[in-house]
Amino acid sequence: MALKPTIYKCRLALSDLDRNLFDSHNLTIALHPSENIARMVARILAWCLNASDNLVFCKGLSDSEEADLWSKDLNDAIELWIDVGEPAVDRIKKASRIAKAVKVYSFNSKSDTWWKLGHKQYLMLHAEYYQFPWEQIETLASNVNRTMDWSATISGNSIYVSTESGDVEVNIHRLQAV
Repeated sequence: MALKPTIYKCRLALSDLDRNLFDSHNLTIALHPSENIARMVARILAWCLNASDNLVFCKGLSDSEEADLWSKDLNDAIELWIDVGEPAVDRIKKASRIAKAVKVYSFNSKSDTWWKLGHKQYLMLHAEYYQFPWEQIETLASNVNRTMDWSATISGNSIYVSTESGDVEVNIHRLQAV
C-alpha cells in the first residue's frame, strides 16, 4: 500500500514590499512521503516570492510531469514553472520549452556543489536560479506544525518569517537570471 501525503495548513499574512502586495492566504500543502520538512518550507517560500491568484502547489515529487508550483493562464498554458531543489538539466530544459518562465529555488546542503558542477549547462537555459541558505531553511523547518500561522515580509533579498515559535530571516541569493 502506497503511503499518503501528510497535509499541512498555513494561514499566511504576506507582505511583499518589493511588489507592493499585501494579502492573507490559506495554504494547503501536501508533504509527499519522500519529502522532508525543509523542502516543504522551501516550497512555501517560493510560493511567497511568486504569489499570485493563479499560483498553485502541484504534485511535484509525485508526478515528474508537473512542477512543484506553477501558474497557468485561462487557456491552461503554463505561465510560470517553479522547481525546488536541485533538478536535472533535462528537467529544466523541458520546463523551459513548455512554460513562459522557469524558476529554480535550491536550498539544501548540496546546492553549492550542484550549482558549481552544472552551472554552465544551466546558464544555457531560459530560467532563473535562486538559493536559500541551508541553515536558515533548517531553522525555519524547526518551526513547522501541522497547522501554522505565519507572517512573511519580503524586502529586497530577504524574507522575514514570523511563526508561533519564533522569527527567522531567510536570505535569497540569485545564482543567475535570464
